[in-house]
Amino acid sequence: MYRPEIKILDCTIRDGGLMNNWEFDKAMVKDVYAGLVAAGVDYVELGYRADKAQFDTKKHGPWRFCDEADLREVAFKDDNTKISVMVDVGRTDYDNFLPAEESIISMFRVATYAKDVDKAIHLGNHIKALGYEISVNIMAASTVLEPELEEALVQLADTDFEVVYLVDSFGYFYSEQIQYLAEKYTTLLKGKQVGIHCHNNQQLAFANTIEGIIKGINYVDGSIFGMGRAAGNCTTELLLGFLKNPKYQLSPVLGLIEKYFLQLHADLQWGYQMPYMVNGILNQHPRTGLEFMDNRMAGKESRSFVDFYNEVRNPDVID
Repeated sequence: MYRPEIKILDCTIRDGGLMNNWEFDKAMVKDVYAGLVAAGVDYVELGYRADKAQFDTKKHGPWRFCDEADLREVAFKDDNTKISVMVDVGRTDYDNFLPAEESIISMFRVATYAKDVDKAIHLGNHIKALGYEISVNIMAASTVLEPELEEALVQLADTDFEVVYLVDSFGYFYSEQIQYLAEKYTTLLKGKQVGIHCHNNQQLAFANTIEGIIKGINYVDGSIFGMGRAAGNCTTELLLGFLKNPKYQLSPVLGLIEKYFLQLHADLQWGYQMPYMVNGILNQHPRTGLEFMDNRMAGKESRSFVDFYNEVRNPDVID
């Protein structure tokens, strides 16, 4: 599968930070960034730009905030690899952005729910005017009624943003649904790139990303060893191997996995786990699965997988 316009965006530090409160050591983040540059990855997302008035800086690592000074300690401008940072609608200080020429960031990705797309456009326009690329990521697409989703896409089609993402936040979709939605996004968003971000609750993140590529999606998200919230994401290493683009190199990422991510995975246990699988099948936010896994790892969880399944599928009736 070689299509030169396809771009890989690695979101390890941003999405993976949801598993460790963004407490990544700067030396590690520096290594990860350099390794992804060596691998030829097109964008590296180094975290969120969150409003410090809403989040305690003592309780979150630096990649929750992505201050310019912190970014410059671990990353650098490169001709082939761009730096991305995510912002959440309603959790972002409008005054906390430099003009693009004064920053090493190239793209801001605005995370929103479909119902708040007008707010996402307002925020995106503010950042776009400073000279950045803008992506809008419509989260939890599996929970949105089709007319509401279409309305959001029509509004976004009328912007000058570069990318709009199809996001399977809960790892719920099957290939047919990805095919259908990818066609809808690409049809309604003429002149824009479409991206895809998949979670791996049902072990379909890589397969569904491929389905999106087949239907014309050109921006694909991955993370190293799949590190991300709960079930994690499509893996960057699989994308590097699958896309057959000669600029992509697998070895640097394999080295990072061995150096850092095997131990991180043992400690944090993201990825395919029974509670996260249940959340995906039921099209639920993984907060209940995360609570179950946290308690289990701490030796405080007395429920079985069957108990968990029965409780979350019908909270009012326990079989």
